[in-house]
Amino acid sequence: MRPLPQGIAQALAAAALFGISTPLAKMLLGSMPPVLLAGVLYAGSGMGLLTWMALGRVRNRVPVEAALTRRDVPWLAGAVLFGGVLGPLLMMLGLARTAAATAALLLNLEGVLTALLAWVIFRENVDRRVALGMLAIVAGAMVLSWQHPGGMGATWGGLAITGACLCWALDNNLTRAVAGSDPVQIAAIKGAIAGTLNMGIALAIGDRLPHLLPLLAAAVLGFIGYGLSLVLFVLALRHLGTARTSAYFSTAPFLGAALALVMFAEHGSLALLLAGGLMAIGVWLHASERHDHAHTHVTFSHNHRHHHDVHHQHTHDFKWDGHEPHTHPHAHESLSHSHPHYPDTHHRHRH
Repeated sequence: MRPLPQGIAQALAAAALFGISTPLAKMLLGSMPPVLLAGVLYAGSGMGLLTWMALGRVRNRVPVEAALTRRDVPWLAGAVLFGGVLGPLLMMLGLARTAAATAALLLNLEGVLTALLAWVIFRENVDRRVALGMLAIVAGAMVLSWQHPGGMGATWGGLAITGACLCWALDNNLTRAVAGSDPVQIAAIKGAIAGTLNMGIALAIGDRLPHLLPLLAAAVLGFIGYGLSLVLFVLALRHLGTARTSAYFSTAPFLGAALALVMFAEHGSLALLLAGGLMAIGVWLHASERHDHAHTHVTFSHNHRHHHDVHHQHTHDFKWDGHEPHTHPHAHESLSHSHPHYPDTHHRHRH
């Protein structure tokens, strides 16, 4: 069997880790309030990744990723605000009022909103197949909105989760601008800042820390479902661009919904099955896209981890030991050719 391309594998792995975290987070809501849980999840992510970075430095490992720079600060700050503070708050508030399986499927809206923002605001190419996939996912979300087993509370819960999806869509597009930098550093900073702010808000409004065991469980869940997932997501952004990475990431809610049905003995209604089917069609349309045309790369310079492939035929102004991948500032000369590609780091051209 032909192996999956690296970016697709990373996006699907990120989806798997985040997908299973949704029903597990709902289970933890019984031991701590929503705002506090959002803070602990991100704090666990930040602490775990900062420890990972510290251990790497202790071992004197040569860095193979480009560090963040001052130019990255505005983009990262926006990503932290929308993706690390507002998004988790809305998500936890929505989970408290919504069935876990329904909440997991509603998260598919993140991929749709991400693609729309990438297309309309950030001018990333979105072709007919990707657009049809978005329509199928929206149709599935509309089917879910017709059933309100919890009355108005469930309606507000769905709106809160939709708001979280919009925040994460903004986060995804802002993160793309810094995706060439160290993904562990990006995710660690986001987790540490977002976790501190959310926990501070929770304690300020009167929430109290739970017992040690649920606190540790939430921190570990945050490290895996938020931290490691984000690292893989950033890596996938480099290869696939924002809209396509989010399309593959849209498989996360199906894993979350399936796990929720088992964990909480929730019944799979006809509406839930229909919505899942429509969303599956949308994800398949995204995943089966093929984009191939003649294009020209303009001259530009940047710094990121790379191999000496067809897009990196450059010389070095330092002594190179031949090890790949490696990281250093390098310049790209103008190049015209044709091959299948995604809107990755080197293919952000107009059509």
